[in-house]
Amino acid sequence: MMLLRWIRRHLVVLAGALTLAYLILPNIVVLMFSFNRPDGRFNYAWKRFSLDAWTDPCGVPELCTALGLSLQLAAWATLGATALGTMIAFALVRYRFRARGAINSLIFLPMSMPEVVMAASLLTLFLNMGAELGFWTVLIAHIMFCLSFVVVAVKARVMSMDPRLEEAARDLYAGPVQTFLRVTLPIAAPGIAAGALLAFALSFDDFIITNFNAGSTVTFPMFVWGSAQRGTPVQINVIGTAMFVIAVLVVVAGQLLAGRRKRTEDLR
Repeated sequence: MMLLRWIRRHLVVLAGALTLAYLILPNIVVLMFSFNRPDGRFNYAWKRFSLDAWTDPCGVPELCTALGLSLQLAAWATLGATALGTMIAFALVRYRFRARGAINSLIFLPMSMPEVVMAASLLTLFLNMGAELGFWTVLIAHIMFCLSFVVVAVKARVMSMDPRLEEAARDLYAGPVQTFLRVTLPIAAPGIAAGALLAFALSFDDFIITNFNAGSTVTFPMFVWGSAQRGTPVQINVIGTAMFVIAVLVVVAGQLLAGRRKRTEDLR
């Protein structure tokens, strides 16, 4: 009875812990097999501990080339989607114009539409325009795909902003540019940062849209998919583990900065 009472009292915590363990388990497997030294081409069975892959992460030259291309695409797609998405979010929240409701609805289409439909549509568009499939077609496709997610993230932040703060800045003779840079932008920054991080992750991770519009270009997800048929090098696990650790560090740093900012505000 005591055990049942304890479980009932901590049921939500237990469910959350089990869900978190379920989500992290694949990453633990990737981490473990990044230290494996397989006998053959396939890194699916544990053989012996080795640091070879960590000491030479670019042991497969094509892997690092594909990784560099994915990082480059993700960086440019993040910049483009964040800039356009932030402007669209401010326009939808702050201004009244014709077709505003329709645009609000259309923003959600790329998020609700299956990726394969969007990928095929973009491929049809590029072929009808006579565009050569490659880096630029993938970049345009990634910006279009990530744009909706940035708009939603920034829009939620802008809607929660108190307009009286901007009015106070204008009352203190701050110009429109100064008000935006000193008041509006710092308040909207968390939403913009969240949208940018989401866009980077989506662009770096995308396979379906990239596969349709890449031509002969090979990104990191495409390399992983192709190598899975011929034999997966251990370096793939090394890169995956490094990306996971970096993502965790970014989240932890964000939480620490937010906590420090909150404590500073409480002291004031």
